[in-house]
Amino acid sequence: MKEITGGVCAPKGFMAGGIRCGIKAGNSLKKDLALIYSQKCCNAAAVFTTNRVKAASVLVCMENIADGKLHAVIANSGNANACTGQTGMDNAKKMASLAAGVLKIDPSCVAVASTGVIGAPLPIGVIENNIGALKMSLRDDEQGHYDALEAIMTTDIRKKDIAVELEIGGKTVRIGAMSKGSGMIHPNMATMLAFITTDCVINKNALDAALKYAVKRSFNRLTVDGDTSTNDMALVMANGEAGNEPITIDNEQSAMKNVPKSDNADFNFFRDALEYVCVNLARKMARDGEGAAKLVTVTVRGAKNEDAAETLAKSVASSSLVKAACFGADANWGRVLCAMGYSGEEFSPEKTNASFKSKAGVIDVCKNGENVPFCEKTAKMILSQEEIEINIAINDGNGKASVWGCDLTYDYVKINGDYRS
Repeated sequence: MKEITGGVCAPKGFMAGGIRCGIKAGNSLKKDLALIYSQKCCNAAAVFTTNRVKAASVLVCMENIADGKLHAVIANSGNANACTGQTGMDNAKKMASLAAGVLKIDPSCVAVASTGVIGAPLPIGVIENNIGALKMSLRDDEQGHYDALEAIMTTDIRKKDIAVELEIGGKTVRIGAMSKGSGMIHPNMATMLAFITTDCVINKNALDAALKYAVKRSFNRLTVDGDTSTNDMALVMANGEAGNEPITIDNEQSAMKNVPKSDNADFNFFRDALEYVCVNLARKMARDGEGAAKLVTVTVRGAKNEDAAETLAKSVASSSLVKAACFGADANWGRVLCAMGYSGEEFSPEKTNASFKSKAGVIDVCKNGENVPFCEKTAKMILSQEEIEINIAINDGNGKASVWGCDLTYDYVKINGDYRS
């Protein structure tokens, strides 16, 4: 497997585009309406926010993807179309219909996504007035991908995208992806939109199982500020243009929480490639957390199982005190153990070791639950880097998990103190 260029347009048969239609407030010149389109109908799968308050776009998308088929995705930024009542539902459905009309496909085959301010009416008129221009913006190259990516960004500063190429059954298969997300990010489903395309021949059950596996180990291990949004979704479309032998799994396997390594080597390879793509996007979103100066990776090893390791790592990465210490380059390891202690997960503090690591080096700060004498100057140098790791070993088993987050800076408050303006 190797990384390539092209994003969501890298797989055969996909096009993308984006325009500015005037959804974003003020005199913004940023694009705010995106379209991703497959020339062939796709098998599709998605994972959505666990927030009980779901945006109209999420509800419409859940309905349209229920049969596992999609042809296109239309997405806007600048307005979440959440908490907008029946009018919001009507507008989300109209977005699908408008896209379907210009693409000459069934509205039920169009996914709808929105991101931005919650509670404000979606200006559907500007979308309707510009739907023709949106269709005309479609391209099958990297520029089309970047136009669509720009159009889904809100407070994002950095672009988050990736494409990979692998060989399955002697055929070249590609996976391309984009995502947005900087704030209101916390499992499960961090606040984000992620759109993934592939030309792999894979049935709906296998695609759904692969996505759920990948999301559990990527987007659901991503945290910025403890808030889970109303609009989150991760969606994958597979159009089969690669021509590989079909990858299939049965209904019983697809219903499992964690699909095990199966006898189907092609499924295993595709699933692992999809996980790689999603982890790459998750890390980029953590690094671009609102106001963030540092990417923080928390890894727990030696837990009783993977789920226990994940719970402990999430608690540390989500701790405001740990995040603030990372911002200040303060090796306050006591906050790490404290966060583990209120995670609700059982572990043995007296067997816990911890260290901090970056490209500047590694320093042990805790052994068997107690202080290890260390050089404060060296620790500060290590924690002053843009990417830092908190590594924890608890020696209770073989479970391991990594969670991605960021530091907590003054700028986070500035950004969210006047978000609507």
